[in-house]
Amino acid sequence: MPKPAALVPPSFDRPPLDDLDPGEPAALAPRAALEGLSFRDLRVDGLDLESAELTLCRIEGLRAPEVTLRYAHLSESALSGWDVPIVRSARTTWRDVEIEGSRTGSLEAYESTWNGVHFVNCRLGFVNLRGSHLQDVAFTDCTIDELDLGQSRVTRFAASGTRISQLIVEQATLQHTDLRGAELEGLAGLSALRGATISSIQLQQLAPLLAADRGITVRD
Repeated sequence: MPKPAALVPPSFDRPPLDDLDPGEPAALAPRAALEGLSFRDLRVDGLDLESAELTLCRIEGLRAPEVTLRYAHLSESALSGWDVPIVRSARTTWRDVEIEGSRTGSLEAYESTWNGVHFVNCRLGFVNLRGSHLQDVAFTDCTIDELDLGQSRVTRFAASGTRISQLIVEQATLQHTDLRGAELEGLAGLSALRGATISSIQLQQLAPLLAADRGITVRD
């Protein structure tokens, strides 16, 4: 039997955000092109950044009922201290983005391209990444109610210290996907787990789901 290939972890380049100019909140608008700016302590009724481009930017301390990022491009940027129930970010491109200490109920990011994206200490409800291309993505010390990776291509993914109530991987393609540090409570799409790495304890926890997926009845 061939030896399994070595597991390659996600790799990140921390955004260089030491010397940023203060940005005016009014600059955060649809189709804006922003670079080298810092925004802090925003309390708004809504934030619309559809089709915007943010490069080398930091948005820290944002409270809003809804944020729209559809078709936006974020690169070498950091988002922290967000308290936003709904984030609409379908078909976005994120490169080297760090999200820390934030809460959202619904993150709609389907059909997106993420490369070098790291969530740290976040509380997330429904995360919809269906049909996305994800490379070098990690959730560290997070809580996620439902993570939908269905029909996505995932390369170098990790979820250390993260509790995921429901993980959906139906028709996904997984490579170097490390689930060993995650607490998985529910899983859909067992047949698509090829390419993922789990621990022996997780295998025991998933045994009933694996049996049911193969039509096996277990009785003592």
